[in-house]
Amino acid sequence: QVQLVESGGGLVQAGGSLRLSCAASGRIFSTYVMGWFRQAPGKEREAVAWIEWSGGSTFHAESVKGRFTISRDNAKNTVYLQMNSLKPEDTAVYYCAARRSLYTLIYDYWGQGTQVTVSS
Repeated sequence: QVQLVESGGGLVQAGGSLRLSCAASGRIFSTYVMGWFRQAPGKEREAVAWIEWSGGSTFHAESVKGRFTISRDNAKNTVYLQMNSLKPEDTAVYYCAARRSLYTLIYDYWGQGTQVTVSS
C-alpha cells in the first residue's frame, strides 16, 4: 500500500509561482511512476506531468510545458511540481498519483488533492 499526501497549494497572482510537494510512504518500488493531475470545476481531470521514480524520465503536458517542472527526491520520498508563470486557467485541484510502472496506464494510488487558485 502507498500513501500520498500533497501540500503547497494556495492562492497566487497570475505570473507567480508555487511548488507542490507529494510525500509518499509505504512500499514504493523503483518501477513506480509518479504523476500530477489537476481538475478544474466542470472540467475533466487532466494529466499534468509524470516522472519515473528511478530513471527520472519525465512527461509534461503541452499546456504546462516550459512553465511547470516535475522532479523527485528519492531520499525524501517526495515528488515536486514547480509551477512558474501561473495563469488563471491553471486554477484547479491538483492531485498526486502513483502507478506501478511505465507499462501500466492505471494509477493505483491517489492523494487527497491540494487547491491551487490563480487570480488575474
